[in-house]
Amino acid sequence: MNTFSELGLEPRLVDALNDLSIVKPTQIQQEAIPILLDSMQDFIGLAQTGTGKTAAFGLPLLQVVEEESKTCQAIILAPTRELAQQIAEGLNTFAKYRPKLKIEVVFGGAAITNQIKALKAKPQIIVATPGRLVDLIQRKVVNLNALNYVVLDEADEMLNMGFKEELNKILADTPADKTTWLFSATMPAAIKNIVNTYMNDPKEVSVKSGVEVNKNISHQYLVVKMSDKLEAIKRVLDVNPNFYGVMFCRTKIDTQNLADDIGRAGYRAEALHGDLTQKQRDSVMRKFKDRTLSMLVATDVAARGIDVNDVTHVIHHRLPDELEFYTHRSGRTARAGKKGISIALVSKGEVRRIGEIERRLKIKFEKELIPTADEVMSSRMDNSLKLIADYEIKGELPADLRQQAQEMFANISKENLVDKLLAKELSKVSISNSGDLNQTENSRSKEGRDRSDNSRKHARLFINLGKIDDVSNAELLHMICDISGAKKSQIGKIEIQQKRAYFEVEKDAVSGVMDKFKGYEFEGREIRVNKDDSPPRSPRSQQRGYQDRKRRSSGGRPSGGGSGRSGSGGRSGRSGGGRRR
Repeated sequence: MNTFSELGLEPRLVDALNDLSIVKPTQIQQEAIPILLDSMQDFIGLAQTGTGKTAAFGLPLLQVVEEESKTCQAIILAPTRELAQQIAEGLNTFAKYRPKLKIEVVFGGAAITNQIKALKAKPQIIVATPGRLVDLIQRKVVNLNALNYVVLDEADEMLNMGFKEELNKILADTPADKTTWLFSATMPAAIKNIVNTYMNDPKEVSVKSGVEVNKNISHQYLVVKMSDKLEAIKRVLDVNPNFYGVMFCRTKIDTQNLADDIGRAGYRAEALHGDLTQKQRDSVMRKFKDRTLSMLVATDVAARGIDVNDVTHVIHHRLPDELEFYTHRSGRTARAGKKGISIALVSKGEVRRIGEIERRLKIKFEKELIPTADEVMSSRMDNSLKLIADYEIKGELPADLRQQAQEMFANISKENLVDKLLAKELSKVSISNSGDLNQTENSRSKEGRDRSDNSRKHARLFINLGKIDDVSNAELLHMICDISGAKKSQIGKIEIQQKRAYFEVEKDAVSGVMDKFKGYEFEGREIRVNKDDSPPRSPRSQQRGYQDRKRRSSGGRPSGGGSGRSGSGGRSGRSGGGRRR
């Protein structure tokens, strides 16, 4: 079977796929879709990441779910909120011509009140992380009594992350006659236990990985702090004057914020994500195709179907969770036999993932350095002066204007005229951060020196949100600015620990930030911001103090047994879910 129509998909779904330029099913799609459409049999799909599993279960699910019903008919469970969001965005894109079908995504680390409100619209399909779904079930917000389908995506990864207890609770609460579809890269003993306990004589399909990366792509990575990524991106654009590419982000809000920041800095960039109307999407793509834009900032799902030749670069603002998405992203460049560059921006802690991608995709990454401020300045000047030197004079210049210019410059030497031209061009150049952005093994000690310098103009505050709330540096920065009204430029370094986070604020803005947070609550929990008057501790002493606290909390015994996960049931203090007392 070579087309989706031949697999049994209805025309509305096929039309949506055609709009995305998705016309040929992958092997897992060819084998799974007919089975999932034609029977109520439980199903196991064994396939590596990158084989098109989301469409393999998502398309049949969209076809069998009754859009006239106002009950939840299907639950899709995913290990991470990023994957859950990607699945939901993909399903919404596929369901373009089924307007009555409602799909909602719920996950930890975000305001549960907003998700509860969204679920009141009675979606037929819910995509969820296990921890958050258990929370919603216990609150009696989600009722599984009418459930017909349960999909477990990346089942082995959910177990690896410690979700065994949550999966057992969810599956035990579902109707006995529901149909279960399980997709996994491997089949460890824990997965077999789930199959034996909750599935009835499942049909199993296994396919080899179809992940192949274009050989004409040069894979590079830059090691940089999250707070310096915007400046790093601008420097990459500056030293590549012919840049014509796509930058990928994980979430819609990051996509829009980055596109806005890059645009305000004077670069030709716009966002492409699922919150745009079709008219807006068409407008952005039209400008990108005719090169009015040099950079498209996009989510993975929104960028599916982008078929533009001559793309020189792909930038990964953050590495995707799935290899499938790395392959899709990188594949936007090096088309039609041309060469292209794929650049990943990673933190020091993410460098190990580069090695994992190398092993699994059988590719080689080269570590590159972020251009220095001097290199950026030189490149900008070279580009500006080259434009002048190469400018083609068309037609005859007016003789009177030429004479006027020659008279004006008559007493200026050639050297002085070049100096004036150079000075004028330099006046246009502005670099917000002239420091070395490259992260190295010694960067922590450098941060200590920077902090000492910054202490003269910054105060250090702390907030009672941390890693347990699954909040990132970028999300915390947006929260601080949204609630306090402070500008991003007024916020300095952010350091997130387990249960709290430290951040620097310009001294003039300290009282305003602290005052705005007074009385601020998130789901009944007061969010506090206070000054940190203690001297900075060394990384070793911080780790020792954290271990001491763990020993005290466990009665002096070594702690263990916890999953240490976040992003499922944790609560975050993001600005969207807070309120005043």
